Amino acid sequence: MTAAAKRIVLLGIGHTNANVVRQWATDPIPGSTLTCISNFPTATYSGMLPGTLGGQFDDEEMRIDLPKLADRAGATLLLADTCGLDLVDGRIHFSDHDSISFDALSIGVGSVPANSQEHANSPLLIPIKPMQTFLERLETRLQARSSTMGHDPTKIAIVGGGVAGVEIAFCLQEQFTERALHDTRIEIFTSSEHVAAGMSERGVRRIKRLLTKRGNQVHAGHRVTTVGESEIVLDDGCRHVVDAVIWATGAAAPPVLSKLGLRTDDRGFIATGPTLQTLSDPRVFAVGDSGTILQSPSPKAGVYAVRQSPILWHNIRALATGGTMQQFKPQRSFLKLLNTGDGKALLEYGMFVAHARWCWRLKTWIDKRFVSEFQSASHTHVSRARQTQHAR
Repeated sequence: MTAAAKRIVLLGIGHTNANVVRQWATDPIPGSTLTCISNFPTATYSGMLPGTLGGQFDDEEMRIDLPKLADRAGATLLLADTCGLDLVDGRIHFSDHDSISFDALSIGVGSVPANSQEHANSPLLIPIKPMQTFLERLETRLQARSSTMGHDPTKIAIVGGGVAGVEIAFCLQEQFTERALHDTRIEIFTSSEHVAAGMSERGVRRIKRLLTKRGNQVHAGHRVTTVGESEIVLDDGCRHVVDAVIWATGAAAPPVLSKLGLRTDDRGFIATGPTLQTLSDPRVFAVGDSGTILQSPSPKAGVYAVRQSPILWHNIRALATGGTMQQFKPQRSFLKLLNTGDGKALLEYGMFVAHARWCWRLKTWIDKRFVSEFQSASHTHVSRARQTQHAR
């Protein structure tokens, strides 16, 4: 009697889970099937989103076509909304699809901007996630504002002063410049004492100088408490009239994680051990932003999701075939590259900081090499990145 195939299921196709699909295409796990679950037919590579916003890349260059990726791996792609997990029977439940069973499950649904749901009813609000629809939602808001306000100055508030918020400020300003929309103002609001937390003092000083040079004011040390119909209010009572609010705060657990019944950390992310297996069930993994290794928690940053990829692939195979698990040991330092929108990037590695065109070329090479591994040959075309412009 032939043994039933092991059912490997990936919930969310972010950086880490996408690597499992890519590996499966050339080296599938014997006696197993692969099912991919996503809310969207594409996955967006976050490292290229600011550059796409700034016109350095075409939209499709930052996207992974999930039907094509799954097809190359011989996997099943299910576009569905997950609403629960049954660990006794090993089943995933959906609000819009019949439940499915699993023998191994990897959860990689990312994170959401913290506190964005508190202001969901405001027409100004544009959360950066889901990234698949961010550019469309931003353009819709800008068009709506343009149709009602005429030639008045456009005021954009970016809430969140981390690297993501800073990159968006730089690259959105570049988009406005390219569209000859000179009468605009982009301001950053952060509850931290300074922008780009996590970078060195030298790196932060360079970023501050660049923001000041480009006229981007930073409001630090105060939290945005209200996003209304036409303004935002800070915790000190100050009000700022704005036309759009891009919400790019730090990572919070997406609502779906609270529906799964798994043990979490104090922020709502799924608690795991060093093997990336959840503390609730060894058949279930949690990776990228979705999981927290309680023994050695890491910042919620894409670099860790990428570095978990080979460990997850090895351990899923080990679970299915009876092999030995490997542990993920996060590195505390890594190369940081921040797109400044002008054909340059800010590079930081240890104590070394540089802001130059070669840094942008390095970032572009790294990003495009990564995303091209998941794209079909028809999508690995040459970027229209403006590699000879921005001499200023």
